[in-house]
Amino acid sequence: MVCSSVPESVIGDSEGTLVCDRYSAYKKLAKDHPLIVLAFCWAHVRRDFIGASRGDPDLEKWSIAWVDRIARLYYLNEQRLLVREDPKQSPTRQLRLEKHVERIASQRDKDLVRPRLAEKAQKVLESLVNHWEGLCRFVQNPDIPMDNNIAEQTLRGPVVGRKNYYGSGSDWSMELAAWFFTVLTSLKTWKINQKLWLKGYLEACIANDRKPPEDLSQWLPWQMDESRLKELRIHDPPG
Repeated sequence: MVCSSVPESVIGDSEGTLVCDRYSAYKKLAKDHPLIVLAFCWAHVRRDFIGASRGDPDLEKWSIAWVDRIARLYYLNEQRLLVREDPKQSPTRQLRLEKHVERIASQRDKDLVRPRLAEKAQKVLESLVNHWEGLCRFVQNPDIPMDNNIAEQTLRGPVVGRKNYYGSGSDWSMELAAWFFTVLTSLKTWKINQKLWLKGYLEACIANDRKPPEDLSQWLPWQMDESRLKELRIHDPPG
């Protein structure tokens, strides 16, 4: 039985595109919530091809060719994103990306009908077929990334920290840690000096009788004006 309760508790009744790996709980989540669309991760596909050749010299050349195709896909997408606001260059680079996607699909189908195709290779290619729609969502929507590497790399800090302080000893401390990591990551995303923000916010709580400030607009990056953002982006806080 696939349990989607954890992602569902986070996403709830939201709508939009979820960039994710191929974990079955995400698929069940999308099935139960039609407004959620899955965009699968190309970095995981790349790992599939590398893993298929591990310990099998006969598949090394085949695997390298596929890794090169995926690298080319990343390159063409990056080139498209560089000119997405340029009405002259953008259509040409979009077309190049689409043509390469078509070539990948064509090569996938050719490989699948090859005689004596290794079982490991067949499984990777069949997975590519089964997840193709989700893997191609980025093609028509430049705002969708090709992988979920940013999310996985963001989780690395808390995971390493957990090893150092042996995790949380209770549910409340675990929830507090999760919220705190979320705050720090949001500040990092907005390029805000975390120490400066925390010092100012805690001082504001003290001034408000140890309660959160009534007006949070000065502490939420997406509600700050440019002068406030500049103030909090100082590399070395004063004092």
